[in-house]
Amino acid sequence: MHYSLLRPLLFALDPERAHGLTLEALDRTYALGLLGLIARRARGLPVRALGIDFPNPVGLAAGMDKNGAHIDALAALGFGFIEIGTTTPRPQPGNPQPRMFRLPEASALINRLGFNNEGVDALVRNVERSRFAREGGVLGINIGKNFDTPNERAADDYLACLRKVYSKASYVTVNISSPNTANLRDLQATDALTDLLRALKQEQAKLADAHGRHVPLAVKIAPDLTRLQVQALAAILVEQRIEAVIATNTTIARDAVANLRHGKEAGGLSGGPLRAQSTQVIQWLHEALQGALPIIGVGGILSGADAREKIAAGATLIQFYTGMVYRGPELVAECVRALAAAK
Repeated sequence: MHYSLLRPLLFALDPERAHGLTLEALDRTYALGLLGLIARRARGLPVRALGIDFPNPVGLAAGMDKNGAHIDALAALGFGFIEIGTTTPRPQPGNPQPRMFRLPEASALINRLGFNNEGVDALVRNVERSRFAREGGVLGINIGKNFDTPNERAADDYLACLRKVYSKASYVTVNISSPNTANLRDLQATDALTDLLRALKQEQAKLADAHGRHVPLAVKIAPDLTRLQVQALAAILVEQRIEAVIATNTTIARDAVANLRHGKEAGGLSGGPLRAQSTQVIQWLHEALQGALPIIGVGGILSGADAREKIAAGATLIQFYTGMVYRGPELVAECVRALAAAK
C-alpha cells in the first residue's frame, strides 16, 4: 500500500503512538519478506567517508530507533546507513507526555522527548541480534548523557557509552545539541567541548588498541549557532581530530511556525522549517573546514531536491527522520536517485 494512503490513518493517532505502531508494522512486514512491496530500492551510489564504504549516501537520522530495536526492517528500506540512539548509560523515561506534536501545514514536528531510551546495555543487546550489523551494514550509534548527570560529569556518561558501543558501531555520534536535555547545548561552548572531545579521543585510542579497529567519532551540532560560533566549533573539531560533523539537530527557533497549532510548544522543531537553517550551517562549516572532515547534512529533507541542496552546500552524506513521517519509505529511493542524477 502506498504510504500516502496510510498517512491519514497514522495522523489520526497521537504522534508517539503512531511512531511505535509504524515501527511494529515495519518489523512484521520485514519478517514476512514483504517490504519490497512498499519500498523499492534505488541502485547503489557508493560513497567513501570516515574511512567507511557507504552503499549510498542516504541515511536514517538518530531518533527514529532510539533503542536499536528495528534496525533490520529500517535498513531494508534502502538506506545506505542507519543511525540509532540517542542512548544513555542508564535507562530513562524522558519528559512527560504529550511530548511530540505534528505541524502538517509546515511538514514539521516538534518533540521534547528528552532522550527517552532503555539504556545502552539494552541497545547493545539489540544490535547483537541485528542481522544488518552482523553482516557489515553501516551502523552509527548516537550517545548522550543522562538528564540528571551534571555537565561537569557529562564526560563520564559519554565515555561509559563509548566503551559499551565501540565494538558494535561503524561510527559513534556524540550528541551535544539536543534542546530537550537541560543545559546539554552548553557543552558546545569552546572550553567544555574541547575537554569533552579530548577525553573521548583518548578513550577512542585505547579502545582502538584493545579491539584492533578504529571506530570514527562524529559530533552532532545545533542549527541555532552564529557563523562565528560555527567557525570556532569547526576549529575545535579539526584540532581534536574528530572524523565527522553532523549538521544539524533540531531548532529552538519558532519564527516559521509561531502562528500554527502547536507552533509554540517547547522542544526541537524539525522538518520543512529547518531546511534553510540547516543548509546555512552546512555552508558555514564547509567554508570553515576546507575539507578537513566530512559533513553529514540533516534537517528538513523532504524531497530529492532537498537532498541535492545539502550536498551542494558541502555535505558528503545526508540523513532524515521527519521526512519519513511526511513522505514515507519512498523518500529513500527518491533521494538516492536525485543524488545519482546530480553526479
